[in-house]
Amino acid sequence: MTSTDITRALNDLLFTPDLGLAEAVDRHFAPDYRQRTNGVWSDRESFVQHMTRLRSLVRDGHMEVHDELRDGPRYADRHTVTVTRHDGRVAVTEVYLFAEMAPDGRFRRVEETTRLVSGHPDDGDLGLVK
Repeated sequence: MTSTDITRALNDLLFTPDLGLAEAVDRHFAPDYRQRTNGVWSDRESFVQHMTRLRSLVRDGHMEVHDELRDGPRYADRHTVTVTRHDGRVAVTEVYLFAEMAPDGRFRRVEETTRLVSGHPDDGDLGLVK
């Protein structure tokens, strides 16, 4: 299996509505996956709840990777995500991400910090909604 990256993962999770969420998660995230966003830890089950909620809020969007580095099982990037919600509201979030990859190329652990660049102040919590 080829190692995943944040672009493929987010596109499948958020911007490919015809792809089932379980399939998208299995494709990019190891069974023991865990994530820390802005200091809050989530296990894989909690991450799936988060993605379920985001899918219910987001109509479409795109992302842009500004920096991306790999070193063996380590992965890091800086990217921005632009989402349009079903109510038409647009939010742009900058993300600094550090990750560990599983031997099969999927994400095992992600630690990220997010910053709302533009949008409604409530959208600053999109990285943590459940």
